[in-house]
Amino acid sequence: MVAREVPTSSTMAVPHGPASVGVARRRLRRDLGDRQIPEPVIDDAVLILSELLSNACRYARPLGPLPALGRSGRAEVLGQMLVGVPSGTRAAPGGRESAEGSDEPDGGVLVRWQMHADGVLTLEVTDGGAATRPLPASPSLTSRGGRGLSIVDQLASDWGVRDAPGEVTVWAALPARARHARRTGGDARSA
Repeated sequence: MVAREVPTSSTMAVPHGPASVGVARRRLRRDLGDRQIPEPVIDDAVLILSELLSNACRYARPLGPLPALGRSGRAEVLGQMLVGVPSGTRAAPGGRESAEGSDEPDGGVLVRWQMHADGVLTLEVTDGGAATRPLPASPSLTSRGGRGLSIVDQLASDWGVRDAPGEVTVWAALPARARHARRTGGDARSA
């Protein structure tokens, strides 16, 4: 039997577009499954990541040129190193997936998840920011969208937004070893 080292964190640079959401979801599900995280926690984490990345691709600008992306607009983490994936590639070496197609070949979105020593899983999506700050909406019953951050708020033990020059990171945290209780107040956790 060969022992397989499972990373405690992973970072992906993906194109700024809807195809990236499925790629990130599959990668997160695989990584958390390898860490033997309970399936209900994996399901919550995948849904949270989907909402955060979908919002970034729909409402925010891509980050400026990402060094590892080059002109292909794709990258993948091998070990702890972010590397570019050649243009037109569906799966990188070792079965790793990459997103196809991008309207913004010079920019993308960074996706990261990290398992902390205290058993908390942090999910982050970093984009180039938008005209408005990410906030939960109150859509009508017939609205087709606008529920993403409300879903994140219900599933995560905490979430928030960090600003840096030229970028915005929306993060969410949830306990990874058991179903979690809804967050208890307004104290912001810095991921």
